[in-house]
Amino acid sequence: MTVRLDVLHANAADYARTALSCIDREYPHLPIIYAVEPGPYPRHRDQHPAFYGSLDWHSAVEMHWVLVRLLRLAGDALPPALAAAARDALGTHLTPSHLAREAEFFASGSGRNRERPYGWGWLLTLAHELSSWSGDPDGRAWSAAVRPLADVLTANLVAWLPAQTYAVRGGLHPNSAFGLLRSYDWADGELRAAIDDAVRRWYLDDTDYPAHYEPSGSDFLSPALAEAELVARVLPADEFAVWFGRFLPSAASSSPGVLFAPVTVSDPSDGQLAHLAGLNLSRAWSMVAVADALPDGSAAAGALTASAAVHAGAGLPYVVGGDYMVEHWLAAYAVGYLTA
Repeated sequence: MTVRLDVLHANAADYARTALSCIDREYPHLPIIYAVEPGPYPRHRDQHPAFYGSLDWHSAVEMHWVLVRLLRLAGDALPPALAAAARDALGTHLTPSHLAREAEFFASGSGRNRERPYGWGWLLTLAHELSSWSGDPDGRAWSAAVRPLADVLTANLVAWLPAQTYAVRGGLHPNSAFGLLRSYDWADGELRAAIDDAVRRWYLDDTDYPAHYEPSGSDFLSPALAEAELVARVLPADEFAVWFGRFLPSAASSSPGVLFAPVTVSDPSDGQLAHLAGLNLSRAWSMVAVADALPDGSAAAGALTASAAVHAGAGLPYVVGGDYMVEHWLAAYAVGYLTA
């Protein structure tokens, strides 16, 4: 953890500058439109006045989280002028009126299923981050502003999960495990119970997971590792160790090899192939979390920890200074791994 935090502090300013440039960059934009009648489409920024940048809504949320987490955990690594600029930008975006409009959209018929579960999970990650920063006046104000939207998405998740009979196990945004993982720290009461129930329905009977089929060509998540990390949140440590031993029985020998070796990013300017840079970092993030959940001295934990470092070495160089198809989102996965 100390080594990861050293890397975070060394790169915090670059990550913050990248996030700042992204949250205010309205174009290019990838809209998702659900049209129910003829007529002009609403401008994205009018529907989403808080999270209009970074190519798409969920990426904008991610980059707001990057700024908040950096200010909270690595503020001393940011030049004062940059820290002030980050606060100014967050204060401009995270206003009560902007967040009320966002909440109105996701409570509406056209928005009730949008960004589910990936974007919802990232918004709840942001809400949890802000609630953890209660000692800071800005953190308290932004937490209060975000709360109505977090409440809407919490209610949407509680309504949706009982009807989701089967988990989505792909390596892209609809992945069930990752969306619920991002929601878990925020969740309490009814939502926590709904997530725990879904995890037990979907995953506890999984054995000998076919991780040798990973990755698919545009994955940025590992279905196997995201699932394992989520199950580790739900089960007691001793039960999780037994479950994991059945789930990935060869992990102690770094097998299957395709899961423990970084993936190749052939063209980071291609929006789909660029996802693979994120796969290296999301794998690293999940690997350290799963390793921490396993017993001390576990051979599987050692294999996961070693592989996480190799994956991070392959993924971190893509975070800044490259193509926008990578830059508009990848800092979230870097910061997630470095602060796990």
